[in-house]
Formats: sequence, structure tokens, C-alpha cells
Amino acid sequence: MRQVIIYPGEDGYWIAECPSLPGCVSQGESRAAAINNIKDAIQLYVEVFEEDHLPVPEERFDALLIAV
Repeated sequence: MRQVIIYPGEDGYWIAECPSLPGCVSQGESRAAAINNIKDAIQLYVEVFEEDHLPVPEERFDALLIAV
């Protein structure tokens, strides 16, 4: 399980990032497409680490929603 941040980009695409996996970012024309794409990106990211016998970063991201 990984936490993902999803937000609309300036170009109309949706951006999806996985903060616990540095550099693991994807996008899509819709929110649903961005979610599907980041799932694929996370899977590939983890596979590369495992193939290279590197430790996969643990989920460490903690999100808070703060009203200001």
C-alpha cells in the first residue's frame, strides 16, 4: 500500500505522485487515468529495485489536511 497525491496540472492533465518513492510520478488525461498510471509506475519502480537487489523504500509519508 502506498499513499499517492493527485492534483490537476497546469496543462489540464492530472498529476499523481508517490512521495515515499522519490521520483515516482505519473499523469493522465483524467483523474482515473492518472491513478491507473501511477499504479503501473509504482509497480515498475518496485520491480527495478528488487531486480537490482536494493531495498525498496518503506511507506513513510504522512498526510495532513489543515484548514487555514
